[in-house]
Amino acid sequence: MFSAVAGTFNILHSGHKELIDRAFDIGDEVFIGITTDCMASLNRSDIIPLYLRKKELENYLSNKTKPWSIVEIDTIYGPLDKMDKVDILVVSEETLDNGKKLNEERKSRGIRPLELCVMPLRISSDGEKISSTGILKGRYARNGESNVMDIAVGSLNHIKIEAVRTVMERVYGDVKITAIDANSGVPPQPFENETRLGAINRAKSAIGTHMMSVGIEAGVFEKLDGLYDYQYCAILDREGKMTIGTGCGFRYPDKVADLVRNGYTVGDAVHEIYGNIDIGKKQGAVGLLSKGLLDRKNLTEQSVTAAMIPRLWDE
Repeated sequence: MFSAVAGTFNILHSGHKELIDRAFDIGDEVFIGITTDCMASLNRSDIIPLYLRKKELENYLSNKTKPWSIVEIDTIYGPLDKMDKVDILVVSEETLDNGKKLNEERKSRGIRPLELCVMPLRISSDGEKISSTGILKGRYARNGESNVMDIAVGSLNHIKIEAVRTVMERVYGDVKITAIDANSGVPPQPFENETRLGAINRAKSAIGTHMMSVGIEAGVFEKLDGLYDYQYCAILDREGKMTIGTGCGFRYPDKVADLVRNGYTVGDAVHEIYGNIDIGKKQGAVGLLSKGLLDRKNLTEQSVTAAMIPRLWDE
């Protein structure tokens, strides 16, 4: 028996996991539909890139023992060659109407209707339904709890935000993350010590009333054999303690380096040489240059982890 569940999975939270787990409970094989960025943007203004959403979903599914596959969908009907095999669709109370629309479409083609398994909405500790939007706004953690470690990130860049979330969940368990549009106080393309300063400025700008703030800045550094990229992370707490770390560095191709030395940002230089690739919202320049072996989120996690090491000593 085939079961299916679908969603944007903008932030994979406890409500999503209950839907997925139910699909595995009742099906012998499970299809998981994940919306494309184009479809997700139709009713959302704040979208985490598909490659990050899909990677997190894959991580959660990796421990499942039944066969499963992830399918990218750009309509609620999904790919018909997959969906026509499905017997049961797991939906929430909120998405039940979509399930009914799927059955109307199947009926029009003479395909047997889906059995709809309806799951109740999960409610946060503040009394609202748990949603990716609430998590992204820093109201509560993935499980809906608001009385948890409260961390601000001095950036609206989802790669930085989700890298911080990943590391801090490993350290503290449940956390809530608030994105702050913080000013780095350094040029758009930082050089040398400007990079460290930019990270510190972002952390200081974001702290407010939060328990902890994180500032992240990437910059370029001249080394003996060429121009390198290093990412700095600064972590500030309410007591005023600042800890700093860096991720591993990598050298830019000479063509990119020459443009950066002549006033281009790294992003503009990569666009000039490799075409119109939105590296800022996707795997980053390192993802492109390493052919996917290392992406920007991995690199950012390294710098955040390094900045946490002195705090782990103290603990």
